[in-house]
Amino acid sequence: MNIDRRKFVGRSVAGVAGMLAGSHLKGMVVPGRRKEEQEDDFSSGLQQYDLMKEVMKYRKIDAHAHIYWTKDSPETQLNYGRRLGIEKQVISRYLDVMPGTPEQFRKFNDLTIKAIKQYPGQLLGGFVLNPAYKQESLDEIKRCTDAGMIGPGELYYQVKINDPKYYPIIEKLIDLKMIIHSHAECQLGVGGYRMKYNGHKEPNTSIPEDFVDIAKRYPEGIFQFAHIGMGGDWEYECKMFRDYPNIYVDTSGSNNAENMIDFAVEHLGEDRLFFASDNSYYQGVGKILASNLTEAQKKKVFFDNYNNLLKKGGRGVD
Repeated sequence: MNIDRRKFVGRSVAGVAGMLAGSHLKGMVVPGRRKEEQEDDFSSGLQQYDLMKEVMKYRKIDAHAHIYWTKDSPETQLNYGRRLGIEKQVISRYLDVMPGTPEQFRKFNDLTIKAIKQYPGQLLGGFVLNPAYKQESLDEIKRCTDAGMIGPGELYYQVKINDPKYYPIIEKLIDLKMIIHSHAECQLGVGGYRMKYNGHKEPNTSIPEDFVDIAKRYPEGIFQFAHIGMGGDWEYECKMFRDYPNIYVDTSGSNNAENMIDFAVEHLGEDRLFFASDNSYYQGVGKILASNLTEAQKKKVFFDNYNNLLKKGGRGVD
């Protein structure tokens, strides 16, 4: 749904006001002051807080976004990004088809190449591939890199990230100093039981243990664990990755569990989080702003952490 800036600000402030107005706090009166005076102060405080000024003051790189996810064109993503001050978006058309043949991943990558050539100042390209086709995937890395892509988009569930089929692909990406970004899941369980492949999940979907395994095998690799905000067990994920400094997490997803960002920083450190949306743009920005991170930490998450890794491969944003 499209929403202009005025409506976004109005609804956000109205929502905050509504929640507080319905709480017992609104009904409390400071001794010696009339209730009407206190309510005037409350309204004045809301008017003084400029939400969009807060949103727009941070430079942002969205480390995980997609084009043609449904029928959306790149212009749709750009429109959302501009409203929220997202300077660059790393976009891909993820390979959500089976078996994920070379013909299929080349077709999807062609869409991304077309988009980044049309909007080179705003879109960064991520390619997709399937390690089950070793030579074709290696050839595709070269083709996409020559076309200006910065690294993998969200590699999908055709092959687990720690499968030996991935080894030559990962070694090539390490040589190119690229961030290795892969889809992963970690479903919630009960009483210590964590579901893995329930809910129509593909059996080759990567889980946190797979990331730990590959990070130990390739300590020089840079691994991006996708979307801790997707609705999975983000606490388990962060705890699992604590001792593996080459695993980074992106904050994307439509879920906004309280304390998610603070918990991730507590367990992983402020340098190992990437701001990302996975096309949930308002949620993506809002969960960082709503955290208890310092100004310096928010700047790192929104922009610096990802950009510093891009710079290692000569692909940084000025």
